[in-house]
Amino acid sequence: MASDSTKQDPTAKTIDRFAAIKITEFRNLLASRFLFTMSMRMLATMLGWWVYNLTNDPLAIGMIGLSEIIPAISLALYAGHVIDISEKRKLLLRGIGLYIVAVLILLTLSSRFTASNLSNHWIAICIYITIFGTGIVRAFTGPVYNVMLASIVPREDLPNATTWNQATYMSGSISGHAAGGFLIALLGNTGTLATIACMLVVSISCAFRLHVKPPIANKGEKRTWDSVKEGLSFVFKTKELLGAVSLDMFAVLFGGAVAMVPVYARDILKVGPEGFGMLNAASDIGAICCVLLLTLFPMRKKQGYKLLFAVAGFGICIIIFGISRLYWISFAVLMLSGMLDGISVVIRGTITQLKTPDNMRGRVMSVNSMFINSSNELGQFESGLTARLMGAPASVVFGGCMTLLVVAVTWFKAPALKKMEY
Repeated sequence: MASDSTKQDPTAKTIDRFAAIKITEFRNLLASRFLFTMSMRMLATMLGWWVYNLTNDPLAIGMIGLSEIIPAISLALYAGHVIDISEKRKLLLRGIGLYIVAVLILLTLSSRFTASNLSNHWIAICIYITIFGTGIVRAFTGPVYNVMLASIVPREDLPNATTWNQATYMSGSISGHAAGGFLIALLGNTGTLATIACMLVVSISCAFRLHVKPPIANKGEKRTWDSVKEGLSFVFKTKELLGAVSLDMFAVLFGGAVAMVPVYARDILKVGPEGFGMLNAASDIGAICCVLLLTLFPMRKKQGYKLLFAVAGFGICIIIFGISRLYWISFAVLMLSGMLDGISVVIRGTITQLKTPDNMRGRVMSVNSMFINSSNELGQFESGLTARLMGAPASVVFGGCMTLLVVAVTWFKAPALKKMEY
């Protein structure tokens, strides 16, 4: 007779860590997102290097983020309403297509003809104008991948799908950052932009394989402003969701050391475009390692505590990066910061998917996107501005200290987040 220790609980559910991946449409969504994310990261890497070399001004790097974030944040709430009442696949295809147009414009700006007819100052201005246009597109396109997730994967598999989705995003970020630096050295700005355009074409071809995703919300059920307020109100009433996205927003806003990597690579660590690409990829390498581990070994309890400790560790890593003058130390702490950020990304993404009703996903994801966009792009501007005022190293250390302060305030002011489990 078997002992009690060898008996298995008949109610225990076997966890299939590949449940979402078995769905063909989900794989097509991930393929499109991987190529799209990789393209955008390559573009961001190249633009930071390009603009800094055009202007020799760290504030110019921050202006890239500001150019994109102004329209992205301004239109985010309205975009959420549009997503909820629109056919999602068509919206995604249209957005990727407009990104291709923007890359082709930048390709023209990088040509020898443009360089011989326009000054560096005017080329930089044209880049900012183009990025402003992508910010408009981003407001509508960015949340769609996450919105479509819940219409493809059964609800019981959403935590698994969210982790795979974040792993795909991180993989694209790693590949894009690293490849961006190497391609700049190998092909120059024009060749890099041509590569990005080709990858976006493949991304849109994967998106064409997705099924039509009709709107869940009734177009005529409420006025636009009432619909927008409903989505915003839901986020502010859901304390765990509000706490998670707020913590992430302020931590990345002040701890956006990656924005200063072009300055560190060229002027402080002196490692050139190849080292620049690897430093840019370091945090994403750490993040993907973490996300893959969480895919195989998901967090079971005390996710709120783990989130706060992860963000605090992220801030400490940023401080060490700010004072480091050795390439391998800088790379290591950026990679560790990415691992800690990966924990934050998975927890926040899972909360958002599980807490959001299907008929409000567009609006809630847009509010979430508004928080994330503001942290990344405003963080880039904040880093550029403080670097102009106090120098790059001091600005990075300042940002890390502010991140620790944000965690301390959240610990005492957001008890619901601290105690949160799923």
